[in-house]
Amino acid sequence: MDSPTALAALTEEIVACRACPRLVAWREHVGREKRASFATEEYWARPVPGFGDPDASVLVVGLAPAAHGGNRTGRVFTGDRSGDWLFRSMWRAGLANQPESVTRDDGLHLIDAYIAAVVRCAPPANKPTVEERDRCRPYLARELALLPRVRVIVVLGAFAYENVAALLGVRPRPRFGHGVEVPTGGRTILCCFHPSQQNTFTGKLTEAMLDAVFARAAALR
Repeated sequence: MDSPTALAALTEEIVACRACPRLVAWREHVGREKRASFATEEYWARPVPGFGDPDASVLVVGLAPAAHGGNRTGRVFTGDRSGDWLFRSMWRAGLANQPESVTRDDGLHLIDAYIAAVVRCAPPANKPTVEERDRCRPYLARELALLPRVRVIVVLGAFAYENVAALLGVRPRPRFGHGVEVPTGGRTILCCFHPSQQNTFTGKLTEAMLDAVFARAAALR
């Protein structure tokens, strides 16, 4: 089975997953109750698969879908403020064909890049349990195996870094920090603060800082 076909089959498997009762209940509750500003929309309310170029050399990994972002739109980092920052920066680095992502059919295409998350369902308070993480992380491991050209993995936040480093067998693991690079087995893990509102509103992460990470990712691929 070629990589695009295998990734498509994995996507179907991820979307059908109901392995974590707490996460299933939460994602579906959010989809029923909705946020007032999205009251007329039909929420996805299912696990959110990765997406992008099957021949990607750059992989971007986040924590989990946002309750009213990916859990609403069905595409990770789509329809929320974190995604606004992320896709603008990827577009400026030549890794996306447009600077915004609003819905999963808005014409966005990633260029030599793929995006996924460690956990595929929106967790309450954005905090999956250890057991939920362990049930879900094999999906990321399988995506990595199906993306053989990946040379750079941009990890958004310490949670993504810890899990990617564990999957790649990084020992000892250098401390997470914005811009930290960890070479491993022909790939480079590139650490980045998560473009959450907590970081962007406070200035912990600026657009220039995010752009520098993706410019470096593009140079390393």
